Amino acid sequence: MTERYATDTEEAREAAVEAATVAVQRGELVVLPTDTVYGIAADAFDPAAVRDLLAAKGRGRDMPPPVLVSSATTLDALAVRVPGYARALVERFWPGPLTVVCHQQSSLQWDLGDTRGTVAVRMPDHPLALEVLERTGPLAVSSANLSGLPAATDADQAEEMLGDEVAVIIDGGPVGSGGEASTIVDVTGDQGRVLRRGALSLEALNEVLEPLGATLTDEGRAST
Repeated sequence: MTERYATDTEEAREAAVEAATVAVQRGELVVLPTDTVYGIAADAFDPAAVRDLLAAKGRGRDMPPPVLVSSATTLDALAVRVPGYARALVERFWPGPLTVVCHQQSSLQWDLGDTRGTVAVRMPDHPLALEVLERTGPLAVSSANLSGLPAATDADQAEEMLGDEVAVIIDGGPVGSGGEASTIVDVTGDQGRVLRRGALSLEALNEVLEPLGATLTDEGRAST
């Protein structure tokens, strides 16, 4: 049975964060607000939980979920060979709606799907998400919606689509602006590539990079 938690008082907020933390530790799925859209989350290091996340959304292993972290310093625990231009973007836009696709640490014991040796990492700019992440460690998180449907921007929408699949829903009120997801940038090469257009524009990203003599190419699809 899904438990839904309000966050309108300090006591309710603590209960919500604790319930989500315990559920993740048990290998269950949770829904939580982020700065862009609501997300469905699982322990990134629990392969069975990640499989359940993909199944709940109706996705296969060919669409591995990003990993959310509570601190920019965690990037180096998950990724290797992070180029300077990527670090400049992270410094400017984390926490925030920027996901970077990096070469993953080969020693990591996890299975996010068919990642081809990469990991997509983001630090969200939402206090509830960060509180949960600080207690759980990195979470595999995808937008809280069934594949092909718009991402949930409030707890009601998330519950309608995924309520039967998750143990805990944290209701943090409406989030995001128009349901735009994060912008995804592939930083595995000498030049970065926008893979998905989202809340951050190409112009905003390149404004940071141009003083470094770098720019991104835009190969992105619109965020969904």
